[in-house]
Amino acid sequence: MIPSWLPASLPSPPEHTWYLGVVPVRAYAVALLAGIVVAAWVTMSRWRARGGDPWDVVNLAFWMVPFGIVGARVHHVLSLPGTYFGPGADPLAALRVWEGGLSFWGALAFGALGAWIGCRTRGLRLSSFADALAPGLFLGQAVGRLGSWFNQELYGPPTDLPWAVEIAREHLVTNPATGVAYPEGTTFHPTFAYEILWYLAAAGVLLFLDRRFKFGHGRVFWAYVVLYTLGRVWIEMMRIDETEILLGLRLNVWTSVVLGLVALAVSAVLARRFPQREESVEREPGPATTGPVPETMRRA
Repeated sequence: MIPSWLPASLPSPPEHTWYLGVVPVRAYAVALLAGIVVAAWVTMSRWRARGGDPWDVVNLAFWMVPFGIVGARVHHVLSLPGTYFGPGADPLAALRVWEGGLSFWGALAFGALGAWIGCRTRGLRLSSFADALAPGLFLGQAVGRLGSWFNQELYGPPTDLPWAVEIAREHLVTNPATGVAYPEGTTFHPTFAYEILWYLAAAGVLLFLDRRFKFGHGRVFWAYVVLYTLGRVWIEMMRIDETEILLGLRLNVWTSVVLGLVALAVSAVLARRFPQREESVEREPGPATTGPVPETMRRA
C-alpha cells in the first residue's frame, strides 16, 4: 500500500525555455552543456591520474563535441525520416536540435571520429583517452538526460506509482493499442529518470572496476559499452514514443543487443592480450618516426 503522505505523481516542469531579453535559454541545451562540462571535468581528473595533461581533454573536446552533436542529430533524423521529410512534415525541423531528438549511437560514432582525429594530431593513445572518458561520459549523460524531463519526452507506459510523471496535453503520445493520444491527466513511467539512475550506478561500477583491476588499452571503455547497452535494452522496452520497429522490437533494442555482444567479445580479447595497463598515454612512434613525438606537436 502506498503511504498517504507520498504525492500521487510528479509534475513536469511547466516551461522548457526562458528568455534573457530576446535571447531564448532552452533547458535541453543547458542540460546538454552541463553534461559536457561534468564529463570533461571528470575526464580531466582521470587523465591526469594516468599521466596525461588535463588540457589535452579540453583540446580533444573541441573535436569531439561538434562531431558528436552533428552525429547525434543526423542519426536521429535518418532513423525517423517520415517525421522530417514525410507528407506534411517540416524539413527545417531537422535543424532544431533544441526541441530534442539526439541519437546516442550517432553521437558516439561521430564523437569517436572526432576523438581519433584529435588524438592523432596530438600524439595520444585513443584507447587511453577512451578509458579516462568512460565514467565521466556516464555522469555527463545523466546530467544531460534532465533535458528530457523539461521537454516532457522519453517516458514509458501509464502507471499510478507515486513517482509517475505528469505530462502536459500537448506532449502526449499516441497509445499504440488504440491509435489515439492518451487522455489528459494520464501519468507515466519516467523512463528518463530510470536512465539517469542507471547511468549513475554504471559510473560507480566502472570506477570500482578500474580502481580494482587497473584496466587499460580501452577495457574501461568497452565495459562502458556493455553496461550502456544492457541498460538501454530494458529502458527501450519501456518507452512508448514512436520509433522504427524491426521483427517486433524497437530498432534500438536490436542495436543494443548486437553492440553489447560485440563489446563483450572485444573485452574478452583485450583482457587476454593486455592484462596490464599501458605505461604511457602517448602513442608509440610509427616506423617512419625516430624518437618521441615533439612537444611542440603535442601542444600545438
